[in-house]
Amino acid sequence: MILVFGSINVDLVARVPSVPRPGETVLSRGYETLFGGKGANQAVAAARVSQPNTVMIAACIGDDAFGRSARDNLARNGVATGLIRVGTEPTGCAFITVDELGENAITVASGANATLTADSIQSFSVDAHTIAVFQMEVPLSGALSVARSVRAAGGHNIWNFAPAPSTFPATDLSDLLELADIFVVNEHEALSAAAILGHGATDLQEAGKFLSRTGCICVVTAGARGAFAFHSDGRCETVEAALIRPIDTTGAGDTFVGILASGLDEGMSFTKALERACHGASLACLAPGAQASMPSRQQLGLEALG
Repeated sequence: MILVFGSINVDLVARVPSVPRPGETVLSRGYETLFGGKGANQAVAAARVSQPNTVMIAACIGDDAFGRSARDNLARNGVATGLIRVGTEPTGCAFITVDELGENAITVASGANATLTADSIQSFSVDAHTIAVFQMEVPLSGALSVARSVRAAGGHNIWNFAPAPSTFPATDLSDLLELADIFVVNEHEALSAAAILGHGATDLQEAGKFLSRTGCICVVTAGARGAFAFHSDGRCETVEAALIRPIDTTGAGDTFVGILASGLDEGMSFTKALERACHGASLACLAPGAQASMPSRQQLGLEALG
């Protein structure tokens, strides 16, 4: 069973000639309303390629139309929604600009996500078969509490250090890494995490090796260069990305995390799960939107598995 403890947002997406610089106004012809939030995205990515009824999300939404539609969308995508709590704050919202090359800039208003606590999973029993997935858009205290429960039960934790906080105590990051079996970052997030711990890494190789010394597998995603997995014993695995012309990179990282969790939940070797995640993330760049672009089992060539 995959348990995602994370955020639910509604995304307002505007396509622009270029992402605005500080102080600059850029006009767009219009905008789209899409479903997002890193927790919801990763849950959908996992559910799209998983066996039915294997993905649950613990999250918080507002008592509003955005929240109700987001919850219904998760259910339609095969995510179990019984652990979603309705809070007093409005549903989270993300404001996204996407340029002509597919690059994006994102501002997130946390809303109800900021009220998520470990109490949200009191009715759910974790065990040695639980793979828990975490990100950085919900309160850390609740995520750490859930991760400790999963670790104590013999399950495994995947932690995506995204979005990387601009300020973050080294003690909190140490606590996080101690509980993470797999720590997933992009190149910027890897350098940021290493710097928080006092190590001035200059590239992803140095940062990944340093972070893996905490005992986790540090996976660094690098866009067109693929992904690098640094193991605590010094090994480094490299998976190449498919050669594509990206339309929209929004959600590619979340697709990677969700499909990686699904592969491990199905009993794949880490290497095979990593390869499948990298392939799925590449496919997600070929269509606009975060969840809308996430591949299905059929697109990943898994239809024969049911």
